Amino acid sequence: MYLKRYTIASFVLMVLVGWYVYAYVTPESYSLSFFGINLPAVSIALLVVLPMFLLYLASVLHMAFYSLIGGFKLKKYEKDYNKLIDAVCDAFLEKERGEYEFKTDRYRLLGKLVKNSKVFPHTQNLLDIENEKLKNIIELIHKVRNGEVVNLKKLNLPPNNPLVVQNNKNRYKKGELSAEEILLNAKNYTEEFLREVFKDFVKEASGEKIMKYYKEFITKEALFTIIERAASDEQALGLSAEDFVELIRSVELSPKEYIKISKMLAKGMMPEMRLKIFELLSEENDDAMEAYLYTAFDLEMIDLADEILESSSPEEFKNFRAYKALKECNQNYNIDLFI
Repeated sequence: MYLKRYTIASFVLMVLVGWYVYAYVTPESYSLSFFGINLPAVSIALLVVLPMFLLYLASVLHMAFYSLIGGFKLKKYEKDYNKLIDAVCDAFLEKERGEYEFKTDRYRLLGKLVKNSKVFPHTQNLLDIENEKLKNIIELIHKVRNGEVVNLKKLNLPPNNPLVVQNNKNRYKKGELSAEEILLNAKNYTEEFLREVFKDFVKEASGEKIMKYYKEFITKEALFTIIERAASDEQALGLSAEDFVELIRSVELSPKEYIKISKMLAKGMMPEMRLKIFELLSEENDDAMEAYLYTAFDLEMIDLADEILESSSPEEFKNFRAYKALKECNQNYNIDLFI
């Protein structure tokens, strides 16, 4: 646009100068010779204009050269700008940051800052952003945060990506994924999410299905949910004493938590199975011995309790020894006072 204006102005000036020289200075012509060769006669006015035309050509070439250089620089800035947008998108999505090679110093600095920073967008304030790519990413993040389900496949995010985890939770809450479907495809989900799902799963799943998945996903909370179900209806799960032992062994428990399980099972489990569970547990884990002794006293199996106390050190189980001594003196106290 400016080159066009410059060209028009230059030609107007050359025409005016040529006309002025021809009309007011001299209309004569002049013949030039080079190396003995005489050239045709040319108007002096044209000879005056010729240097101006050559200067015009030189200036146009100069401007074109620097315009080309400026174009290359501008192209670098445009490419770096697009790379920076990609880097910001990756940061928003919490993707593993790739290596973006910036050609300009300013964008190289910004790229380094973005790569080594945690960027958490306040999506509500950025929904009207002008850049289309950023806007789409921000809208997607906003929907996931608000409990909506979106398609993330095109983003190629790993299963442990926070956005993918939240989106899967949204799908689970909306019923698009069942607990068992998630557990069957465990490799596609994070360990934390799988354990949360398993906690819900054990609330209604059969004992057979619980035993199928428990090794990988059981938690202390899930275990106590299973125990609570067994205590309310022993036949609902259809688990054997050995099955309960496997479940309990898979979680690290304190002596008091073993006793807690015994108390819970006392509400609805048959005494024989309850006792067998803690007998098996105590054979491999000393932390379960107090619960076994508690169960024996609670079931009024005094001979068994005496046998356990006699085979242990006098320094052990002092609380239960005190309970036994009081009981021998016909002092009936609740065993729960001694745990």
